[in-house]
Amino acid sequence: MFIDTAKIFIKSGDGGNGSVSFRREKYVPLGGPDGGDGGDGGNVILVTDPNMTTLLDFTYKRKYVAEAGVGGSGSKCYGKDGEDLYIKVPVGTVVRDAETNKIVVDLSHLGDKFIIAKGGKGGKGNVKFCTPTRQAPNFAEPGMPGEEIWITLELKLLADVGLVGFPNVGKSTLLSVVSKARPKIANYHFTTIKPNLGVVSLPGIQAFVMADIPGIIEGAAEGVGLGIQFLRHVERTRLLIHVVDISGSEGRDPIEDFVKINEELKKYDIKLWDRPQIVAANKSDMCFDDDAFETFKAKVNEMGYKHVFKISAATTQGVDELLKEAARQLSQIPIFDLEIKEEEKFVPEEKKFIYDIRQEGNVYIVEGSFVDRLLDSVNVNDPESLMYFHKVLRNKGVINALVAKGIHDNDIVRLKNFEFEFLL
Repeated sequence: MFIDTAKIFIKSGDGGNGSVSFRREKYVPLGGPDGGDGGDGGNVILVTDPNMTTLLDFTYKRKYVAEAGVGGSGSKCYGKDGEDLYIKVPVGTVVRDAETNKIVVDLSHLGDKFIIAKGGKGGKGNVKFCTPTRQAPNFAEPGMPGEEIWITLELKLLADVGLVGFPNVGKSTLLSVVSKARPKIANYHFTTIKPNLGVVSLPGIQAFVMADIPGIIEGAAEGVGLGIQFLRHVERTRLLIHVVDISGSEGRDPIEDFVKINEELKKYDIKLWDRPQIVAANKSDMCFDDDAFETFKAKVNEMGYKHVFKISAATTQGVDELLKEAARQLSQIPIFDLEIKEEEKFVPEEKKFIYDIRQEGNVYIVEGSFVDRLLDSVNVNDPESLMYFHKVLRNKGVINALVAKGIHDNDIVRLKNFEFEFLL
């Protein structure tokens, strides 16, 4: 089974909360605060694995969560950082933000790593809030929540040469005779239902990787059949070999076939249409019109394609000459990374203190993950702790937002189960 797309949920680890603790030992009655910091949450990291060739694993597991940081403790003990979570993906995987469909990263090289979600920062323990005037802080900082994101993984095969053409023109047969690849071959349309790769190695030429792309049909660029799924794999190839049935055994005109396939490449991406292309007039052993090839070649030359070869993949006639020309052109075409347009790049939003305020009569309810965690870290019965709590709300803009909402003195502010009267 060949799986080339997958959608998964990613969450990095939450940061551990800072500790509220005081040193209590015999003969040290006033030891002071000793609460340690919480550990950082684990990152989620994508890494390429040369042993993976499909995204099949992601059909069985779609949720990946890194380890949270451990909370701090007394004696100034810091919490342990959460373990990073490594997710292996095949070389050639493009990662997109599922919501916007924009590209986050292209993992096209062996050993590529990318932090897709950073772990939350651990909170500071109460020892960090000790000052000459505040020697016994009864509060600590909460750990920050980890990042969450839905992503789409999209596999685009890495090959030097891509075989394109209508179904049943002999692409799979050609790949089978020039490499050790053994694709399924039969005399009916869409025998090939997944891309196949093979290494071409002949004496006197540099070995290269060839991909047999399943038959592209008219309308493929708009998604007819499995067109877009297959065209995706042509994007990384440096050179195209356009295989055409010169015998017309399917009842189609070779020139019309050639034009239609190039139109689909152009509609999908103009860069594919501009890519160097060698034309392989296949099934010449079944062609009984001696002038058919010369007529075809002349018309293709007029379109600007100068390299046209008369071959028979079944008998290997002309195949060596075709491969040598492919190797010659590859030696002059640089290896390039997948080009990502600026408008297609995913730009993560700036991390902000996110909260929501809603009103019920004279009660203003403040909700948000950090607000909740902040409240969990303070002692509402301790004046200094409450002062710190109000200072954070003011620094993060919550107080100004309440004023903008129209709050008045003595109105009630509610955060979870804690309420207080508002006084500006």
